[in-house]
Amino acid sequence: MENLVVIREAQEMDHPFIFALSPYLAEVAQLEWHTNDAIQKMQDDYISEMLAETSKPSITLIAESNNVPLGFIHVRTHNDSISDETCGTIPLLAVSPKSQGLGLGKLLIEHAEKWAKNLGCRLLHLEVFANNEKAEGFYQNMGFKPETVHMIKPI
Repeated sequence: MENLVVIREAQEMDHPFIFALSPYLAEVAQLEWHTNDAIQKMQDDYISEMLAETSKPSITLIAESNNVPLGFIHVRTHNDSISDETCGTIPLLAVSPKSQGLGLGKLLIEHAEKWAKNLGCRLLHLEVFANNEKAEGFYQNMGFKPETVHMIKPI
């Protein structure tokens, strides 16, 4: 990236930018058994929950260049479903469509890993919509591996 990218903690003034990426996050879900409105509402609610105060450690980071936000990541702690140990989890990562392919997602994940390691976590967890092959490939290139698969069948 030609201009310097800064990764910083999100502030309340960043919330409109984060919510502006919600339609993109909802679009990549591609869940034919749910309406677009239901998926968008879920995504908006998920972002609201992510930004709410919580007693568990969490952080939202913004990637920006020239004071223009380009992407964000949210990371928090949770208990691993197998070992029950505290680990990091990434509920959301989004880079604006025009800024994809510049390495911002990689930078954000590296910062999330550092945050989780500083808390003593040895695992970093995330979930990705099964139809989001682009994101799944990106995460696998970052070293993530599938652990369980959640499946659904419309009846």
